[in-house]
Amino acid sequence: MTITLDLAAGPLTPRLARLVDLLGELAETGEGVVRFSEPAAPRLLSSVPAPRPTPTGGEPAQADGETLRILAGTRVVRHGDREIPLTRIEFDLLLFLAEHPHRVFTRLQLLASVWGYEHAVVRTVDVHVRRLRAKLGADAPLVTTVYGVGYRLADDARVRVERFH
Repeated sequence: MTITLDLAAGPLTPRLARLVDLLGELAETGEGVVRFSEPAAPRLLSSVPAPRPTPTGGEPAQADGETLRILAGTRVVRHGDREIPLTRIEFDLLLFLAEHPHRVFTRLQLLASVWGYEHAVVRTVDVHVRRLRAKLGADAPLVTTVYGVGYRLADDARVRVERFH
């Protein structure tokens, strides 16, 4: 069976974003494949799983130090010369979102993937996202809210995951 979505230009509605997210989940489990018919489909990637990141992941380093560096091996986050102290959950949440750019996650998906269980109050995720945003600075939020759906890493987030440090 093939499902074709002919989407108008502009942002996805929350319901349509959820549909695309569910199709992406089916593809992740091996029950289907997501293909784009047009090369100009990157706006759909907000809800479709992106390819696995390379060992350096994220964006290339910028000389001006604006890129947020996640040093996965030592569990340290740096912004320029400044080290940003994060709790274990805040670090895991940021790393998870950075490893899955352009993908929207529901609160339940984040509880299962980051916390490792779904038996907590889903608003727990909101609290940790709010604390993470406060620590990372409010200039340009790295974690964005997709209303009615969940959270994702911002499209313009300048984040680089460094695996081996």
